[in-house]
Amino acid sequence: MRTYDGSPLPTRRLGEIQVPAQGLGCLSMTSFYARADPAEALATVHRAIERGVTLLDTADVQGLGEGERLLGKAVAGRRDRVLISTKVGLERDRDGEFLGVRGDRSYIRERCHGSLRRLGVDHLDFYVKHWAAPGERIEEAVGALAELVAEGKVRHVCLSEVSADTVRRAHVVHPITAVQSEWSLWSRGIEAEVLPVCRELGIGVIASCPLGRGLLTGRIASVADLGPPKDFRRTLPRFDAPNLVRNRMIVEALRPLAARLDLSVTQLALAWLHHQGDDVVPIPGTARRDHLEENLGAAFVELTAEERQTVMAAVPPAAVHGERYPPFLMRLVDN
Repeated sequence: MRTYDGSPLPTRRLGEIQVPAQGLGCLSMTSFYARADPAEALATVHRAIERGVTLLDTADVQGLGEGERLLGKAVAGRRDRVLISTKVGLERDRDGEFLGVRGDRSYIRERCHGSLRRLGVDHLDFYVKHWAAPGERIEEAVGALAELVAEGKVRHVCLSEVSADTVRRAHVVHPITAVQSEWSLWSRGIEAEVLPVCRELGIGVIASCPLGRGLLTGRIASVADLGPPKDFRRTLPRFDAPNLVRNRMIVEALRPLAARLDLSVTQLALAWLHHQGDDVVPIPGTARRDHLEENLGAAFVELTAEERQTVMAAVPPAAVHGERYPPFLMRLVDN
């Protein structure tokens, strides 16, 4: 595995904004997956900022607001050094069960004010509409977000996990800075339609779950390696025991090339994504400083065209078994 030497990160563009090539996803800092140590999570955010990471991503549903509160605590006194991204639209009840997707104006405004309060900030750098329900009028949601921009509470409007048609319709109402969608070697659906539209319109891409919710780290050998019973991954078909056995072969297929390049499988998977364009910013999530340092090392890896082709051949889309989400959630993405 290559070590990160602390060099300044290369940069990418999200719309008109230049940002470091890698951000930090904060989902794993709450109880969404395995239980995280809050002190280590805070230290991880602080280390990321020290290393020049600016894009910090959370959502109002992460930990039912705890994710935003933790991030707010972490950036206190460092606000001018970061870009805070949070999301709105995906509802969960008090027990964490998913209820659906909303995009009405009053809801978005109410949730924005709640996010600002929990984060302890006066504006959100990126405010992301979280998914779109079937038949949802994205124009209403983006219109509400545009109002928040005019009021100085939001700097940039983004979308998450939506279709190419929704991106086009939203961009007419207000410029979209970035689309945040799951993109990794085992989730490549964005490439067919959404990515070309983003590039046509000058919209950046924030690649979430770039390590396949942990699978592409090589640290998950069986269901027993997941977190406690409420670990969200236990609800996902790709982590069902039969599928997980087959999906592990993805990691094994990458190991020979990773070893030859003196990389971890994690770094190889991230490096492949870093080579997908100067408008792509992966946001691998972690609540540990050692994993952060490993992830950052990938931003400096140069893969030849032949090496990239070897990666692609090792992990063809057909090699992935299982849907990304259970059926009721699959109906809520890519609308």
